[in-house]
Amino acid sequence: MKTILLVFRREFAGYFATPIAGVFLVVFLGMATGLTFFVASFFDRGQADLSAFFLWHPWLYLILMPAIGMRLWAEERRAGTIELLMTLPVQPWQIVVGKWLAAWVFAGLALVLTMPLWITVNYLGTPDNGVILASYIGSWLMAGAFLAISAAVSALTKNQVLAFIGAVVVGFLFVMAGFDLVLAAVKPWAPQVIVQAISSMSFIGHFQRITDGVLEIPALIFFVTLIVFALWLNVRILEVKKAA
Repeated sequence: MKTILLVFRREFAGYFATPIAGVFLVVFLGMATGLTFFVASFFDRGQADLSAFFLWHPWLYLILMPAIGMRLWAEERRAGTIELLMTLPVQPWQIVVGKWLAAWVFAGLALVLTMPLWITVNYLGTPDNGVILASYIGSWLMAGAFLAISAAVSALTKNQVLAFIGAVVVGFLFVMAGFDLVLAAVKPWAPQVIVQAISSMSFIGHFQRITDGVLEIPALIFFVTLIVFALWLNVRILEVKKAA
């Protein structure tokens, strides 16, 4: 745990050593607020809740989480410091978890900074704060899944642009998995069990159930399992590249 915390502190401090943290936070807050109030017509809906706010999170994370995750390993490979990291007397999984945890906490900080929206809807009406809290937890879990995927993709290349594009493509597949357009293309040739499996991989499907106010066990298991699998894959990629 001590090693993970050391990696976490190093990586988390790295976000604030450059303008990356400020730019990301401003972009995230600006886009989240703009989509909520202007695109989703928050005031025209006449409801004091944050459903319009959370509606856009899968699409925001599809772009913004890979922007955070693309540098986790691609930058280390580009700078040549990954060889030093992998020769330290620590386990690769400790470094992987520490880096991912730093990115996840940073994403959590961005979510915390949106709390004034929560205060606003409580001032305007009487929202179901249990639903809002569940939605925040679900959003943070989904951000962790996006970041774990982005980290695994980042370990494959030293080019941050390629890491970003790859993470967006993989994330897009998970976001679109439950859409009728995708399922309609699969149903003609795939067994029903395959169709159901693809549908169950949808980020939006699981997240929407959480934003309905219920932290369902299947949704939580899905995001946690995906995070663990992506981190395991990240470790395996690093081990293979180290052996090569």
